Amino acid sequence: MSYIDVLRPRRWTVRVRSAVASTLVVAVCLIVAGGALLGVLYNSLESSSRTAAAARAVQVSEQLKSDSPSQIDDSLLATDGQIGIVQIVDASGVVLASSSGDGDTPLSTVDVEPSTTQDLGRVERDESGDFWVTGRGATTREGPVTVVVGADREPVEDVVTTVAVLLAIVGPIVIALVALATYRLVGAALSPVERIRTRVASISNGQLGEHIPVPEAHDEIARLAVTMNEMLERLHAGQRAQQRFVSDASHELRSPLATITAALELAAARPELIDETLIDESLLPEARRMRGLIEDLLLLARSDEKQTAISAVDVDLDDLLYEEGKRVESMADVTIRTSIVPVRVTGDQQALARMVRNLVDNAIRHAHSRVELSCAESGGSALITVDDDGPGIAESERERVFDRFVRLDASRTRNDGGAGLGLAIVAGTVAAHAGSVTVLQSPLGGARFEIRLRMGSDCELASDRT
Repeated sequence: MSYIDVLRPRRWTVRVRSAVASTLVVAVCLIVAGGALLGVLYNSLESSSRTAAAARAVQVSEQLKSDSPSQIDDSLLATDGQIGIVQIVDASGVVLASSSGDGDTPLSTVDVEPSTTQDLGRVERDESGDFWVTGRGATTREGPVTVVVGADREPVEDVVTTVAVLLAIVGPIVIALVALATYRLVGAALSPVERIRTRVASISNGQLGEHIPVPEAHDEIARLAVTMNEMLERLHAGQRAQQRFVSDASHELRSPLATITAALELAAARPELIDETLIDESLLPEARRMRGLIEDLLLLARSDEKQTAISAVDVDLDDLLYEEGKRVESMADVTIRTSIVPVRVTGDQQALARMVRNLVDNAIRHAHSRVELSCAESGGSALITVDDDGPGIAESERERVFDRFVRLDASRTRNDGGAGLGLAIVAGTVAAHAGSVTVLQSPLGGARFEIRLRMGSDCELASDRT
């Protein structure tokens, strides 16, 4: 990582971003908390010093009621950690009594009314210090005086400075510990994710059936592992389906290709054997079968890639079923019955026609003697039903019947049973038109295929989103 990348938070790892974020949060909290602590401490010590100064001024003024300034007890004029100076000043500004070493210069010359306490503000004296001054008026035999008491600011500032230095020393240590702990803890929390990533990266296409160990804890990591296993299962299932598809397609294409190849090899060796019978009974049927199979495979492949084009045109389903009924009457040995009412949907007319034909061909293939076609409007949807009186479809096979290359009757020959793609194309077409297809038991005794398609513009919008 270059120096420029280091300055870009988006390129940082999760551990680094988490550590930086927690460090910034803790640093801001410590700064705010430290400032608040120093402010509260300073105000508390200041208030305590001012309260002590006011109390001393009251004590001195009470004694002045009976004694003269020269008779004041020395303990009342003494200084301590809070009281820095005590003076008794008369109305002319003369210091009548003071604490030891304070000289004759009055700390304040403001006259305060007797029995009244007044805050005289902050006074700085180069020779003796900085004070918060409190004055208390008193009356003596010699006249009114003012008791001036100065609370020393230096001890308060020393305490606050000491605490600030300690915070300045401890704060960075705490911040560094938080950054380190966050970095390590996030790394430990993400280590299962890294193990999952490494495990997934090591799984090749031939190992999609393997699973990722799921942690015992029911947390986000465990859910991630479960999700990854489900994804691997889907990929494995898709891979198996693709392999089956390729295998089945190869098998289906091999038979007509083998027939055509054998016929051509025979014709090459014995040209005199090429006649209309060989062409009409072998070459052309197998070539047509292979072409139809390839077209079906191409249609399904495009459907898988969601590239099936759906032209938004009005399609009369009753016309499609009517044409199929006419076609079956002219070519099939079964009895066809139709129950058709005008129903119109929006979709791809060619795809819908192929869907109906595949359903009808499937019904004819399995019917004993009778097939019924119907279409109607039901609940705002177009309903198409195709019934036959054949053997029907077992309930356990009604979902699988729409898979590709599925022949439920294994004894059927390739010519009788088809390639097993017709119903798969039906399912794909119905899905492309935002519809549904289900298999039920027919009143005729065989299978009933029901298709529901949306009517109007809703169908067009739904199909465009597929």
